[in-house]
Amino acid sequence: MSEAVLTPVREAHRFDEAALRAYLERHQQGFRGPLSIRQFEGGQSNPTYLLIAASGRYVLRKQPPGELLPSAHQVDREYRVMDALANSPVPVPKMRCLCMDRDVIGATFYVMDYVEGRMFSDAMLPGVTSTERRAIYSDLARVLAELHRVDPQAVGLGDFGRSGNYFARQISRWSRQYEASATEHVEAMTRLMRWLPENVPESEHVSIVHGDYRIGNCLIDSSEPRIAAVLDWELSTLGDPLADLGYVCQIYYIRGVSIGVGGADLARLGIPDQTAFVADYRRHGGSASVDHLQFSIIYNLFRLAGICQGVYKRGLDGNASSEQALTFKDLARMYADIAWNLAESLD
Repeated sequence: MSEAVLTPVREAHRFDEAALRAYLERHQQGFRGPLSIRQFEGGQSNPTYLLIAASGRYVLRKQPPGELLPSAHQVDREYRVMDALANSPVPVPKMRCLCMDRDVIGATFYVMDYVEGRMFSDAMLPGVTSTERRAIYSDLARVLAELHRVDPQAVGLGDFGRSGNYFARQISRWSRQYEASATEHVEAMTRLMRWLPENVPESEHVSIVHGDYRIGNCLIDSSEPRIAAVLDWELSTLGDPLADLGYVCQIYYIRGVSIGVGGADLARLGIPDQTAFVADYRRHGGSASVDHLQFSIIYNLFRLAGICQGVYKRGLDGNASSEQALTFKDLARMYADIAWNLAESLD
C-alpha cells in the first residue's frame, strides 16, 4: 500500500488560486474557504490536486499545460461519466462542478469529493494478507462486471461514444497518437500497427468501458477488502467490454513493473490467475465475450505503449504531470515488445 503522495504545486502546473476560490464560492454549493492546495504526485495525464477548505476536502482534475494531442485530456468526459454513474452499483466520487471556461484557471477542470481509502500502485498489493488480496481482486472483477451491466441509455450516456467498430477505431486513434508523440523508431510498434487492424474480431457487445481499469486506479476501503471508488475515467467511452477485460488481464504478461504480476507466485500471494479472474468476472454477470481475449490483451499492451510514449514526450516538452515522465521511454518499448511477442505466438 502507498499513501497518496502530496507535493507543493509544481511550477509548470500553477494557476490563480484566488480565482479558483472565487469560482467555487459562486458555483459549488456549500463551498467555503479559506482554501489551500497541494498536488498529487503521479497521474501522468491530467494534473490532480487536493483542495482543503473549511467546507471539506475535494479533488480537482484539470487539463495539463501546453499543446495537447487531439481528443486527449478530456476532463469533461471524466466528469460526465462519473456523474452519470452516481446512483449505479459502480462506486465513484460525488461530482461537484465542471468548469469549461479556460479563463478561470487557464484550463478546463472539475471538482469532486475526496474519498478516503487505500491506494496501491503495486498490483501485487504489498502489506495485505493473501485472503485480502483474493477478496480485493474478486471485488475488482465484480465492479468491472457491474460497470459493463449498466445501461448507457438509462444513465444518460447513450451518446457517450460511437457505435460499432470499436477496436478498429481505437487502433486507428492510438496509432495516430503514437505517431504524433514518437521520438524514435520502435520496430514492434510498426509491426503492431500493421497486425492489429488485420486481426480485429467481430463483436456486437457495447457497454460503458473505463479504458484504464486496474488496481492502481481504484481506492480500496480503509478497513474492508473492497473497492471504495473507481478513479481516472479519462479514457472512458462506449465500446466493447472485452477491451476493459483485456486491459486488466495484461498484468499477467508484465514483469518487473509495479502494474504487472507476471512471473509472481500468484497462489502464494492469493492473487487469482487469468482464468480465475475471468471466471469471477463472468460469475458477476460481466458481458464481455472471452473468445478473443488474447487479441484484446495485445491491443491493450500496444495502447499502453502509446500512452507511455505520450507521457515521455510530455516529459521532454516539460509539461508532464509527474517528474517520473522521462522514465516512460523504456516502458513504451517494453510493452510494445511484449505485445508483438504475443501476436507472433498466435500466428
